[in-house]
Amino acid sequence: MSDPIPAVQNVHANRARILQNLKDFVRIPSISTDPQAKPDMQHAAEWVAGQLRGMGVDNVAIMPTSGHPVVYGEWLKAGATQPTVLIYGHYDVQPAEPLELWHTPAFEPTEKGENLFGRGASDMKGQVVACLAAVQALLETQTLGVNVKFLVEGEEEIGSPALEKFIPEHKDLLACDVALNPDTGMMAPDIPTITYGLRGLAYFEVRVVGAKQDLHSGLYGGAVHNPAQVLCELVAGMHDDQGRVTLPGFYDSVRPLDPVEREELARLPHGDDFILEQTGVPALYGETGYTNVERIGARPTLEVNGLLSGFTGEGSKTVLPARAMAKISMRLVPDQDPDQVMEQLRQYLEQNAPPTVHWELIKHAGGSASISDIHHPAVAAMEKALESVWGKRPLYRREGGSVPVVAKFQKELGTESVCTGFGLPDDNLHAPNEKVHLPTLYRGIDAVVHFLLNLKA
Repeated sequence: MSDPIPAVQNVHANRARILQNLKDFVRIPSISTDPQAKPDMQHAAEWVAGQLRGMGVDNVAIMPTSGHPVVYGEWLKAGATQPTVLIYGHYDVQPAEPLELWHTPAFEPTEKGENLFGRGASDMKGQVVACLAAVQALLETQTLGVNVKFLVEGEEEIGSPALEKFIPEHKDLLACDVALNPDTGMMAPDIPTITYGLRGLAYFEVRVVGAKQDLHSGLYGGAVHNPAQVLCELVAGMHDDQGRVTLPGFYDSVRPLDPVEREELARLPHGDDFILEQTGVPALYGETGYTNVERIGARPTLEVNGLLSGFTGEGSKTVLPARAMAKISMRLVPDQDPDQVMEQLRQYLEQNAPPTVHWELIKHAGGSASISDIHHPAVAAMEKALESVWGKRPLYRREGGSVPVVAKFQKELGTESVCTGFGLPDDNLHAPNEKVHLPTLYRGIDAVVHFLLNLKA
């Protein structure tokens, strides 16, 4: 049975246009962490602004920040008696490397069956396009009954550092009753999902330096401490044999899981077998005393994201490297503070790094964890919307990833966020061959239409 809502019918009639918009967006290599991609970041911001203007959104602006620009727009013609929803998104993407593992070019969107492959197709250009399409359909059918603001940033993939100043400096501009954040995902194509908890992020670089230059390992090995060995030993010592992080005081602020929440998390359908299937690892690993669902969504972690030292080319070179570097990220849970965690890491290095080397700790990004109010009226509006489209009530979950802006909105705007999204666990986020499942994305657009209609007072 077709949906009788005019805006939903409009969406269905314009799917070809929506898909083309997504392809055009994905073609822009807007990699926020790459200094060489600055022109592409500007191009992506201009693309979003052009879409908003073309829809009839007012006061569209590309606003400068200390980093990449923010795109803003508003449609406030529903009147003061109607709620205002702030739709959040980001136009930046992760680097595509390793390129050789992609089956199709990362920035040439390619349809295969029901999927569209390309960097950012799911995270989160597909989600941004879904929201744009929903609002455009409501505007074209003259059925948008709430006020809407857009905030689309360009630094989410590097921790949203520019928003630290931008949000408090633009509180009046961003004032709203609720935020819609589609930067989370679904558990399966047939399981609509609302995410009420997100982990925070702290991202660091540890540098270890020994000699003033690389040395001949035969002439100096055994007398000069190898920075690569030192770094490996430091990294290895950051976990104990129970899978717990060993930084001093790391768990002091961690909010414990209460029994009721553990019971709810145990009801989620994706257990160990699902994780094994999705990852291909021979066995799972983690902190003793917790299920893997709890480890992923509700416990803090420390991970090594990259290691670099010495000679890594083809063949052999007997070198004692002068330097070694590790990229380390931590996923944080409510009540943990990124700056405090940095001091815990610094204290660990001070206690464990040998005097035979120099070391340096650099912070790259940080953001707090968040817990959203699942009793907010807008959450009920989203639950009803998802049920209207999927024919079943959504599941509620805590997600292991980080969306720093949710906590920023809570702190600076006093605004709760409704976090959902239409990406799937096998979308290969941050990995080669990222893709979005188009039928699920199309249903997501319908759900956003229903959500905005449900918000009307």
